[in-house]
Amino acid sequence: MSDSLYEKIQADARYLNLDICAQEVAQLAINDSLSDDDIRAVSIVFSYLREKKTETIVNTQLRLSRLPLKEPKTFENFDFSLIHGKQSDTLKTLPTLSALYAHKNLAFIGPQGVGKTHLAMAFGRECCLKGMKAYFLKATELNQKFTDARKYGRESSTINGLVKPSCLIIDEVGRCVFDKENTRMFFDVIDRRYNKEGPNTLIFTSNKGPDKWGEYFSEDSSLLCSLDRIFDVATVFMIKGNSYRGKQCETIALSAGDPIKIAKTQS
Repeated sequence: MSDSLYEKIQADARYLNLDICAQEVAQLAINDSLSDDDIRAVSIVFSYLREKKTETIVNTQLRLSRLPLKEPKTFENFDFSLIHGKQSDTLKTLPTLSALYAHKNLAFIGPQGVGKTHLAMAFGRECCLKGMKAYFLKATELNQKFTDARKYGRESSTINGLVKPSCLIIDEVGRCVFDKENTRMFFDVIDRRYNKEGPNTLIFTSNKGPDKWGEYFSEDSSLLCSLDRIFDVATVFMIKGNSYRGKQCETIALSAGDPIKIAKTQS
């Protein structure tokens, strides 16, 4: 048992960026005549420190992700029973984050209120819980971010910041038109993420089909072909149906003022 504890202490120490090996811990135990209970106590302390570091990393990733924290969108509070179709089970595999590790982009396409943004946010949150970076912003915010970057000469740092997250979520594509310079910055982000190493995925939501996205980017056809790179390796979920919103909304008809009196006419 002691040998396994030494290995566990070594693993926890490395996670904490401490240069401590199992042999060193074992030698310490010999030098100070530590019992199995003593080594177990050391192991408990290192496990606790590892848990605290993990908790700090997760909380930091969630805070920086721009995902909702007070009422988070999760896979657990998404009603998968409302989604039907021959391939609906594919949607239920999203919590495994297989798309992230397969470098596969995701797109949720459909009308308002069918859960597109919820699913995208839930995926991003799951990444954060695994200690990976996720970043959420609406297409309108991305457009403004590019405009501000050009205005203040921060194009390079802005693009770098959008390449770093393992999961980048762009919500509501098709709500604004990117001018020529912003379009070029957008495709620069796409190109650099395409060659990014490690877990990596782009997630888009839109009520417009991908074949319509070219209308919202101001460039010539050769550059607009870069849109294909988004869907080179991707899964596109086309969600049809009515909005889930307002299903618990109660409508009560009332009138104000004095009751209207209708005069009776004699025949």
